[in-house]
Amino acid sequence: MSDSSTSGGYVRRLRPWDAAMIVVGGIIGGGIFLNPYVVAMRTSSGLSLLLMWVGAGLLTLIGALCYAELGARRPHAGGSYVYLREAFGPLAGFLFGWSMLLVIYSGSSAAVATIFASYAAALFGLPASATTSLAIGALVFVALINLFGLRLGAQIQNSFTLLKLLAVAVLVVCGLFLAGVNGHGMLDTDPQTADVGFMGAALPVLFAYSGFTYLNNLAGEVSEPQRTLPRALVIGMLLVIAAYALVNLAYLAVLGHAGLAASRAPAADVMQRVFGTAGAKLIAVGVAISALGFCNITLVAGARVLQVMGEDGLFFRSVARLHPRHRTPNVALLLLSGWAIVLVWSGSYGQLLDYATFGDWLACAVGVGTLFWYRKHEGAKVSFRVPGYPLLPLIFIATIGLVMVQSLRASPMNTGIGLLIMVAGVPVYLVWRRLFSRVTS
Repeated sequence: MSDSSTSGGYVRRLRPWDAAMIVVGGIIGGGIFLNPYVVAMRTSSGLSLLLMWVGAGLLTLIGALCYAELGARRPHAGGSYVYLREAFGPLAGFLFGWSMLLVIYSGSSAAVATIFASYAAALFGLPASATTSLAIGALVFVALINLFGLRLGAQIQNSFTLLKLLAVAVLVVCGLFLAGVNGHGMLDTDPQTADVGFMGAALPVLFAYSGFTYLNNLAGEVSEPQRTLPRALVIGMLLVIAAYALVNLAYLAVLGHAGLAASRAPAADVMQRVFGTAGAKLIAVGVAISALGFCNITLVAGARVLQVMGEDGLFFRSVARLHPRHRTPNVALLLLSGWAIVLVWSGSYGQLLDYATFGDWLACAVGVGTLFWYRKHEGAKVSFRVPGYPLLPLIFIATIGLVMVQSLRASPMNTGIGLLIMVAGVPVYLVWRRLFSRVTS
């Protein structure tokens, strides 16, 4: 790993391979192993289900291409926070950081840590009452390993990602070649389900694709970022799209569209058909590892945002400190991890996850919107440019906007509360500016 320092005090230690693994690990959590049945319930055939997963993946790839240009323009820590602050002012940046801390990253980490705990408890025969303790232990573990430098954290994260890709490969091989089915008719129409259209079925799929922006938060620690960021984002996204498409093909080949719509744990059902109880336990290990890796990336990426906010005077100054030896934002990491632990302990993470999904994709769309500001004020001279500009960014923003409207119509309570949490940051920001005058504009 290259150890060239950056102006923000971080050290550029992430190689292209590390960066690509962060992209893959930040997207593949527990969703692809657990919730494809929701998509099956909202589509009318195996073909439309596959088109949904591939189509949403290509949409996310457009977003990743936009973030590749943004990262090439600002190869520093902070990601979306930096883009929003520069394009739309400190209030926009603060609202992103506020929502990230309270809901988006913390709620996602708490929910996925609980998925890890549920599978770990089942594997070791522990009572359900142990789930909370295991989830808290998982968050403490991933926080501790990242207190001692990103080198160790990246090595462990690479292991997590490789193991989750191995779990995906095992699932695909078992589903397509060893389950004793020929897959005949798996793309046919299923009369038992109704096609609710792209917008209705897109919500659970987009949730499974969220997390592609995490690498940009760590851009200050990526070696040769102008080259590495675009390559890692594109390669990582293509790997995820291929993995999701193949996994869903495996589900359809074994369970069929109707069986997938009725299965609450399709990965376990596929593996159980091949290896019985041992197969179900094997994939449970894969799900647990996948969830743990996701938590690791979420907390590490979120801590960088808080650190930059503290440096800008939009958060407590102590959070801006980097460890003098390891060059890690340990105070920020402990703060975000601690809040995620509080959410696990309180049991409110499930609701917050609903708010987080809405807020995360809304932030992605607004983040892509900053690209137009950068093109206007800085031109197109950059090491990587989004192909098809301005059409592709406009397609991404418009599609996500339509999904957000559909989300408000389908679940006005959850999405409305998510918006209220964001809006509540406005008076907090105004009070902060009044109390602390050192605010970067």
